[in-house]
Formats: sequence, structure tokens, C-alpha cells
Amino acid sequence: MSDRPSPDDGLSAAELAAKYGLSVSGARPGLAEYVRQMWGRRHFILAFSQAKLTAQYSQAKLGQLWQVATPLLNALVYFLIFGLILNADRGMSREVYIPFLVTGVFVFTFTQSSVMAGVRAISGNLGLVRALHFPRASLPISFALQQLQQLMFSMIVMFAVAIGFGSYPSLSWLLILPVLALQFCFNTGLALVFARMGAKTPDLAQLMPFVMRTWMYASGVMFSIPVMLADHPQWIADVLQWNPAAIYMDLMRFALIDGYGSENLPPHVWAVAGGWAALVALGGFVYFWKAEERYGRG
Repeated sequence: MSDRPSPDDGLSAAELAAKYGLSVSGARPGLAEYVRQMWGRRHFILAFSQAKLTAQYSQAKLGQLWQVATPLLNALVYFLIFGLILNADRGMSREVYIPFLVTGVFVFTFTQSSVMAGVRAISGNLGLVRALHFPRASLPISFALQQLQQLMFSMIVMFAVAIGFGSYPSLSWLLILPVLALQFCFNTGLALVFARMGAKTPDLAQLMPFVMRTWMYASGVMFSIPVMLADHPQWIADVLQWNPAAIYMDLMRFALIDGYGSENLPPHVWAVAGGWAALVALGGFVYFWKAEERYGRG
């Protein structure tokens, strides 16, 4: 046995790793490389979202019909309470209010479901996260895409309700596409933000239903914000109307309902909708990426 000293004697672990080209397992890649990896997993993201959508109601006898029935039943309950008992339809005819309410419930449910799925995206899939190497952002993005596909089924009911109450297809219906695109970007950013938060604090999933319910009541799902707050300081109505959930609901109502005109929208509404989408989507992606190497550990 030779007693000659090794050339590696005295080197630290970091120096040894650098000398032999070793890197930390699961280390966070650069942002550009991360985006490239995400693009490479695009087929997985789509397939995973479709599988989750199919499995969501697999144990129910009505199966995928619950994708439409659940928000529709919510809309019916809100109509009975807010429309008939509390007269939240003030300022609107019944032909406008019912499509107004159904559209609000379905569109807000899209955001609500994306956030709730995002909270559990990492903590609820630890086995997958720990077993396979892939960009973790694939999970919350996939869940947001699942909710978009679910909304597509609901759109059939939204169209039927609008037509049934006198709002027939017109060129304004084409605006639905950019509204959905902007809201999907916004929802995806939120899902990414809450996926990182939920990965560190699983109990957040228990708190979020209360947060989302408060947001729903503050966003004018069941009533017109300017009408209901006419006796309050104007700035309160402005703040509530400019919140992103209200922005996307109002744009969808404007596109879909004949009696819901531009006078119901805040100024520069499209610029605000685009700003919210870009800010939250990009900010959420970077925020999630910064903790990439910590997901599934500990």
C-alpha cells in the first residue's frame, strides 16, 4: 500500500465537486434553461391535465356531468338567495340578471378552482415529485390547464342560458377567446404562487376556502358593484371593480350578454386585464422557480 499523499488531499467538498464536474442533485437550473425544460414537457403537462380531469368524477354515477352541474347548482342557490330574497338584481332585468349571475359563478369558479388545485399541486403529489425529475412548475400549470378544460364544458351551459334569456350569438362573442386567454394566464400565475406557498405550509389548503369565499363576495359575482355601492364612497366601488376577478367576470359578461354594455366596465379595462395577466403569470413563474430545488424535500 502506497503512503504517497493523494493530489485531492486537503480539497474541500466544493473544490472536489468542481474538479470532477459534479453538481448538486436537483439544483435549480437557470431561468432560460427552466423554460426550455418546461417546453420539452409540454406533452406531459397536457396529458396529465386530461388524466386528472377524467379521474376527477370517475367514482360518481353522473361522471363528467358534475363538471357542469356543480357550478350550475351553485348559481341556482345564489339566485334563490340573492336574486329572489335579497334583491341583488336591482338595476337589471331578469333577462340580464340570470345570465349575469351564471356567468359570474362559472368564471369565478375557474379562478377559485385553479387556486385551490395550485395549493395542493406539490404537497398532494409528493410521490411523483420525489420519484421523477422534471420541472416542478409542470404540476400547477397542468392543474390550471385542467380547470380551463373544465370551464370549456361549462361554457355550453353559459351559452344556453344566454340564448335562453335573449342574448344571441354575435361578433361580441369572439371577445370570449381573449378574455379566457388572459384569465388563464392570471390563474396559472396564481396557481404557481400558491403551489410554492402550499408546498411549505400544507395547512394553507384549509385556510384558502375562506379566503376565496371572501374574494367571491367582494368581486360582484351575485350583484353589480356600482349599483350596490352607490351610497358608499366611490373609491370603494373602484377598488372592487379593478380587482382581477371582477375584471374578468365583467369582460365575459360584456362579451356574452346583450344588455350588459360598456358602461358597466371600468375605464381601460382591457389594459388592466392584460396587466394583471402579465404581472401575475410572469411574477408567479419566477417566484415558483426560485424554490425549485426545495420541492419534495424534508
